[in-house]
Amino acid sequence: MIRKKLLKKRIILISLGMFVVCLAAIFLVSNPAMAADDYSISLSVPDNSDSTSLSSTLRILLLLTVLSLAPSIVIMLTSFTRILIVLHFVRSAIGTQTTPPNQILVGLSLFLTLFIMSPVLLRINDRAITPLNNGTITTQEAYKEGMEPLREFMFKQTRTKDLSLFVDIYNQGSDEELIINTLDDVPSRVLIPSFIISELRTAFIIGFIIYIPFIIIDMVVASTLMSMGMMMLPPTVISMPFKILLFVLADGWNLIIGNVVKTFY
Repeated sequence: MIRKKLLKKRIILISLGMFVVCLAAIFLVSNPAMAADDYSISLSVPDNSDSTSLSSTLRILLLLTVLSLAPSIVIMLTSFTRILIVLHFVRSAIGTQTTPPNQILVGLSLFLTLFIMSPVLLRINDRAITPLNNGTITTQEAYKEGMEPLREFMFKQTRTKDLSLFVDIYNQGSDEELIINTLDDVPSRVLIPSFIISELRTAFIIGFIIYIPFIIIDMVVASTLMSMGMMMLPPTVISMPFKILLFVLADGWNLIIGNVVKTFY
């Protein structure tokens, strides 16, 4: 408990420090007169003739907003959710409580997510980020172009039943009825929760399939111990080495990671 309290205090202090530094940076950029005389800070203010450019202050605020939302974007709008849940099911099925540790599972999930989402990220960079930096499109156009590859990815992984559920919920709570004729008619606020619950369902199905061989080992070991009269010996103590042996002989990591990645194609 003491360690958790100290960790929370450190996280709060670090967050406050980062917030103060960001505010100071924004203040210096927006107030060049406060800088030293030996240094000059240029501030570009867009005029009406160039509506596609952004001021330095607005760019910093936009960057901070994206960074604050980055964890939610990575977790909710990509393949990260399915991969991490499947890896946790693997660890639970084998029976090793902390091996591999959470840091390893999260790191592996992040790299697999980058591998799977790399075509989508490249399209976002080519269609939204690069044109925005060049000033050829506005911020609203960049957002629309950047969301389009993500929406295509989510549509491929979303079940029609889940999408219909949230469309019905939207229609019940809205005065205007949402009529879906094409995929472009589906708003992102309806697509995103539909995608998330579809990912959870798929991950739980994969986890159930992973559990089956290990449950069989537990049943065989428990029946053997009971027939030998060793009822006081926990079956998990005996079954865990056999589970690990089966997982290694079957090249479990190769099978699981390979098949999970293939579910996205």
